[in-house]
Amino acid sequence: MKKFLWLFIVYCFNLINAQNLNLIPYPKKVELKDGFFDSKQVFFVDKNSFTQFPVFKNSLKKNTIQVETTENKSKLNFTFELLSPDISGDYYELDINPKSIHIKSNSEQGQFYGFQTLLQLIQTSKDGKIPALEIRDSPTFDYRGMHLDVVRHFFTVEEVKKYLDYLAMYKYNKFHWHLTDDQGWRIEIKKYPKLTEIGAWRNGSQIGPYADLKFDDKKYGGFYTQEQIKEVVEYAKKLHIDIIPEIEMPGHSVAAIASYPELSCMKGNFQVGKKWGVEENILCPTEYTFEFLENVLDEVAELFPYEYIHIGGDEAPKKAWKESEFCQNLIKKLNLKDEHELQSYFITRIEKYLNSKGKKIIGWDEILQGGLAPNATVMSWSGIEGGIQAAKSGHKAIMTPSSSNYFDHYQGNPETEPLAFGGDTRLEKVYRYHPIPEELNAEEAKYIWGTQGNLWTEYITSFKGVEYMIFPRMMALSEVSWGSAKPEEYTDFKKRVKKHFTILDQENINYSKAIFEIEGKAKTENGTIFYELISDENPQNIRFTTNGTDPDVNSLRYENPIEIKKSQTIKAAYFENGKRISSIISQEFTFSKSTGKKLTLGFPASKNYSDGNEKILTDGIFGNTKYFGKNWLGFSGNDCIATIDLGEKMKISNVGFTALDRKGSWIYLPKSAKVFVSGNGKDFKEIKQISQSEITAHNGKININFPEKNTSFIKIKIENFGIIPDGNEGAGNKAWLFLDEIFVN
Repeated sequence: MKKFLWLFIVYCFNLINAQNLNLIPYPKKVELKDGFFDSKQVFFVDKNSFTQFPVFKNSLKKNTIQVETTENKSKLNFTFELLSPDISGDYYELDINPKSIHIKSNSEQGQFYGFQTLLQLIQTSKDGKIPALEIRDSPTFDYRGMHLDVVRHFFTVEEVKKYLDYLAMYKYNKFHWHLTDDQGWRIEIKKYPKLTEIGAWRNGSQIGPYADLKFDDKKYGGFYTQEQIKEVVEYAKKLHIDIIPEIEMPGHSVAAIASYPELSCMKGNFQVGKKWGVEENILCPTEYTFEFLENVLDEVAELFPYEYIHIGGDEAPKKAWKESEFCQNLIKKLNLKDEHELQSYFITRIEKYLNSKGKKIIGWDEILQGGLAPNATVMSWSGIEGGIQAAKSGHKAIMTPSSSNYFDHYQGNPETEPLAFGGDTRLEKVYRYHPIPEELNAEEAKYIWGTQGNLWTEYITSFKGVEYMIFPRMMALSEVSWGSAKPEEYTDFKKRVKKHFTILDQENINYSKAIFEIEGKAKTENGTIFYELISDENPQNIRFTTNGTDPDVNSLRYENPIEIKKSQTIKAAYFENGKRISSIISQEFTFSKSTGKKLTLGFPASKNYSDGNEKILTDGIFGNTKYFGKNWLGFSGNDCIATIDLGEKMKISNVGFTALDRKGSWIYLPKSAKVFVSGNGKDFKEIKQISQSEITAHNGKININFPEKNTSFIKIKIENFGIIPDGNEGAGNKAWLFLDEIFVN
């Protein structure tokens, strides 16, 4: 009995400590053993058993570990063994005992992953002691990717190699290299030298927030020679990373058109794009264009050995095609319905050509419009719907929704973070993402190839900025894509992330410390607003004020969510040893008769913004017009029909809301707004309507006054702008309607 009890205690101890291993992504199966291996000792290796011995040796030396080779088997303390070839190539086993380390796999790839796990154990160990253990591990998803845009801002070969190093650290196996766009062409094509002579350089860049539309006049650009491309490809190969180049078409091609104007349906003196966003000038589907693209892709295919090439296919306004006599005649000749089917013809033709060269295509989810090319893989970015549609039709899908996988979004308080695209994509949101949509059955789910993190660089001007935006969020996505993420154990994951900060510090890697910030969340419960202050550290070290003054060490100590009963401003910060160690967060609450009241929507809001939670429209918080990702609801193509239950009869004479006007981001002011009242929540009577001109005149800040009504329910219908007109970014697509607080007085 005593022996059994002792074994049980040892088992529990091992289980607890296994959960405390500072590994990212966490392995699928870990079993701790007795004792430790001292990694400060000399590693004796048979170099002939390690197919990647130079890579391993350099990594160990970098961590001050001495490596020596020996043919004396009795002296070996670090070995690699081959497993059965029937086992998956990315599967590995890592066995550590107090005397030796063994990595087992049937492939170089598995060997490499086992070594990365070992390296993390060494880097996060105390005094070089790593626990004796057994790990059995392999990924769930075959596609585990990271993306880098080198067009909006350019990064050197050495910086791209560093990026690949970071991917390897966290077991990513795909690198999506965004090489062409409106603002630059970054890859040498020998048959078309003007692509880099002209297309690689722009005469200025947009600076500051997009809405300001300010530009500098500095010539900016750069490109990679074919020799440099080969160098990067060879470097990635050693890290077991496949590179997927992206050559945009038919949209986002102004840099190519500026180099070779014959590619356009339009006439003019074209310049490489300076402004971020979407341009109307897209490739014309002429034989000249197809010959050009085939020649370009011939050279691209030679440079990149991996079987996939990304052809973009996104955000291609159709105005130029609608106004082109050639395009309209081609639509008739091919018996197509419209310009969307013409784009499908364009993509399908390119796919057939690449298939003939032994290549396959990936495209953003807009390639679904007009019909999906027969063998295409869909990269679902605008939401999860594109991935669902692709999987249901038997096509591979890579899930990369902007709501959780876009690392150009803010990861902390926008007021203290570097300028970003927008959005509110914190570490926890990334970690809680699951790539397989619930709408898919088991058979359809097999088509979800994996997931990817995207980094667009409009606002990232240096490689230190790149590091800051991907770390630590790419750690979270690595665990998601490996398949070992456990959202219910997010607190444990955060602890491991903090341990990995020591690795980043050792490597002089820049990273965001937003997880140390206090985060404030408003919640509505039974008609009452509560403001919760969240910290990764000891919440009792949070101090706050309720009168708008800055908190200090003597301010109120946070213990429970703060009940908000009136208009007021809460400020809070984190303190240790009598000193404030976080930035101060500030949240203003504005009360009206609708605050905290039940609100229902006629059409659901997009889950990409504020998770589509309708309660934020009556939580007393007005959205910040600079940062439209947080405290705003977005409606894509739909009206906002909001019904508020006031709970009892009240006298009201005013309704208000704020709508955003960000046409460059496809966000438009509403066409109209109508107010209705009801005594029973069923029979509504319209009492007021305002026009688009009135909304525009007030720049979206709307106050609707009407004769006093005594009512229990109020409904407001805010009409979406509709289809974006020609001459604007996103022309032909559904406009977004963005709203914040709806207040009633």
